[in-house]
Amino acid sequence: MRTIGLIGGMSWESSAEYYRLINEDVRTRLGGQHNARSLMATVDFGEIEAMQRAGDWDGAGKVLAEAAKVLERGGADFIGLCTNTMHRVADRIEAAVAVPFVHLVDATADRIRAAGIDRVGLLATRFTMEMGFYAERMARHGIEVAVPPAEDRAVVHEIIYGELTLGVVTDASRDAYRRIMADLAAAGCAGMIYGCTEITLLVDETDTTVPVFDSTRIHAERLVDLALA
Repeated sequence: MRTIGLIGGMSWESSAEYYRLINEDVRTRLGGQHNARSLMATVDFGEIEAMQRAGDWDGAGKVLAEAAKVLERGGADFIGLCTNTMHRVADRIEAAVAVPFVHLVDATADRIRAAGIDRVGLLATRFTMEMGFYAERMARHGIEVAVPPAEDRAVVHEIIYGELTLGVVTDASRDAYRRIMADLAAAGCAGMIYGCTEITLLVDETDTTVPVFDSTRIHAERLVDLALA
């Protein structure tokens, strides 16, 4: 079994979900008492979030690149980043290490293409929905990404940062996400990406009428595929 390197802490709740999914998947595939061989370098989300607000993506990229180097020195065979938003600086991480970087968007796009879908809705942080890096990488795979209108993007973002990253889950927020997803489906989206690692703390595949692509679970499964290859 190869060793998975994980850059976590954005937030720690979502990193814990990665850890659970990866180890449950290994146990399901191998049985018995098996779990994944892994390392996690955890950054302080308070520092990263402040850099996000300030638009200091270069500074955030340096922090995550250093975390990747720690994992490489520790013996990781490849590296996954346990967050959607910070894939904004994936190129900085890839450039910092010699071991492979496993890109979340590529893994998610492969699953969407396998389902025969080429237009999807995206729920994520404001940065992921508005900065273009996510949609542009999806477009390389022939997938069109639609996002909610500005007012609803603000709702989605505030629920993530004001509630989910703090471990708060409410019925009112779940209803808001359901409404926004229904609007995206009505606008022609044949699938829905849960493009933030905290979103699955709030909603699941039963909360929308179209197929759900949970980027966290898909990415975790790709990491396990590589660990067991």
